[in-house]
Amino acid sequence: MPEVRRVYETTFIVNASLDDHQIDAVIEKVKEVITKNTGEIRELVKWGRKRFAYTIKKKNNGFYVVIEFMAPGDTIAKLERHYFLDENILRYITLVLDKRALKARTAAALLAAEQPAAEVKTDDASKAAAPAPAPAPAPAPAAAVPGSATTTP
Repeated sequence: MPEVRRVYETTFIVNASLDDHQIDAVIEKVKEVITKNTGEIRELVKWGRKRFAYTIKKKNNGFYVVIEFMAPGDTIAKLERHYFLDENILRYITLVLDKRALKARTAAALLAAEQPAAEVKTDDASKAAAPAPAPAPAPAPAAAVPGSATTTP
C-alpha cells in the first residue's frame, strides 16, 4: 500500500543572534531533513527577524521561517525530532493543511495576482476625474437648554 502524502506547513523560529549564513545553514538542514525523508518542498518563505511579545529561552528576537511541503506522515516525527535537538531552533509548529485551506490559499493567490492590475487602472482613473474634497461642515452652535446655568450678554 503506498504511503499517503499530505500537504504540511511548518513554521519555526531560529535564534536571531546568529549570522545570516548560520541561519541559512539551519534552514538548509531543515530542508534536507524533509527531502531525505521523501518530502517535497512546495514553498519556503523567510519572514525575517521579528521581536517577540515575551521572551523565549531568554531571547527577545527570532528569525521566522515558513515551509510548505508534501510528505508522508512519518516524516513529521523525524522533522520535529530534528527541531527538538537543534538548539538554534527556539519554537516550531507543524500543521496539516486540509483541502479547504489549500483551496482558500489558491483563491487568495489568484485574487492577489488580479488585484494590483485593477488598482493601477482605478488609481489612474480616479486621479483624472477625482473632484476636490468638500470642506468639512462647521459645528452647529449649542442650543440653550432651559434651566441651564449659562447666561447670555
